[in-house]
Amino acid sequence: MSFRARWMVPAAVLAVLVPALAGCGGGGGSAPGSKQLTIAVVPKAVGFDYWTHVKDGAECAAQKLGNVKIEWNGVSQETDVTGQLNLLNGSLQRGVDSLIYAATDAQALVPVTQKAQQAKIPVYNIDSGTTPQNVPLFATDNIKGAQQVAQIMNEKLNGHGSVALLEFQPGSMTNNQRKQGFVDGLKQYPGLNLVADQADHSDSNQALDVTNNILTAHPDLNGLFGSNEPSVIGASQAIKQRGQQGKTVLVGWDAAPDELNGLKSGEISALIVQNPFRMGFDSVIAAVQHIRQNVNVTNEDTGVYTVTSQNMNDREIQAILQPSCANPPLPPDDPWLKYVNMK
Repeated sequence: MSFRARWMVPAAVLAVLVPALAGCGGGGGSAPGSKQLTIAVVPKAVGFDYWTHVKDGAECAAQKLGNVKIEWNGVSQETDVTGQLNLLNGSLQRGVDSLIYAATDAQALVPVTQKAQQAKIPVYNIDSGTTPQNVPLFATDNIKGAQQVAQIMNEKLNGHGSVALLEFQPGSMTNNQRKQGFVDGLKQYPGLNLVADQADHSDSNQALDVTNNILTAHPDLNGLFGSNEPSVIGASQAIKQRGQQGKTVLVGWDAAPDELNGLKSGEISALIVQNPFRMGFDSVIAAVQHIRQNVNVTNEDTGVYTVTSQNMNDREIQAILQPSCANPPLPPDDPWLKYVNMK
């Protein structure tokens, strides 16, 4: 059975569902007489494969809904908190109909959310939220995913060894949750010892240097967790330069082309993969349906998957790794599918 058949709503069901929804303003287009909506979608940064998939999902949703414009903009580095603040405030000043963003800092971005709420502009977080989290968040269960990393490490190392953690941006919700999940997960495996924990500030060149420093200090390191795309790429380069392939188990996060190449070559043992397309798609559908039909929006776990060289070519995994609007990686129980015609 194909991925589409297993994960997508069957065409026969949609044929009945969509006309029924049309009577209440739903379906695969804008409601009659509805004005064009401008939805600002702001990632942590642009230029990364992961965030490009978020953009693809958001634009797919806009296309399916009709009469929706996506205003996509972002800073070049995830560490540029001030730059993101300026972009978000600019979107609010332009009077967008809704604001969707991934917070580069869990606390510094709280005032933006508050300002949007005061202006009666619906606001949602994707991937990374704020502290406190007072608006719906469309994101991975990062704690659960990082606990899976600890489990993989334990399996690969037969329950014994020294391991290290590469953080990417301390202070961001996703970074903190992945660290928490990994550290908590390691407590289940007393034979694994965390000997190093350093940050690379989401820069692959810094990740390369930091990994080399860790390997110099701990030449017998058995396992390494790279907690985002740049972390994994830099760590993989360091391991390759030192000829440590097969000696140091590297488990990464996300699935950029360089990461997948590392998985194929054996430099990377496994990847914890998110569904960024779904984050962009579902958050836009939710924002529009809230505005047009006053639909209630709540937090959503967008899923997490373990990808290895053994399963990376499976249909379901390929749909997540290479998502498209023609075959979006959306499970059949996705709560927002009923509002659009996916034909």
